[in-house]
Amino acid sequence: MSDQTKATGQDEKDAKPAISTPKMVELEGEVTRTRAELAATVDQLADRLDPRTQAKGAVNGAKRLFEDATAKGADPRRRTRARAILGGAVAVVALLAAAGMRRRD
Repeated sequence: MSDQTKATGQDEKDAKPAISTPKMVELEGEVTRTRAELAATVDQLADRLDPRTQAKGAVNGAKRLFEDATAKGADPRRRTRARAILGGAVAVVALLAAAGMRRRD
């Protein structure tokens, strides 16, 4: 007797043979593919949410924005947009610094 039949108390003659139909094989393949896709999706999400990846993306975005604002050959619309964003960011930093200095006094 096998370990499994000993554990359940069944004789080998009472155990049912595994039946595999083409539909079952197809469904098992589909489940395997779905699991692989899910694992890949989870890996992508984990990579996107990684703080180091987020920081690198922010730094690259800031570099691109600064380059658009200062490059002579940049598209005028991109240059105007980049300058507006940078100007707004400077204004926010100045307001936060002024509020911080007021609290100290």
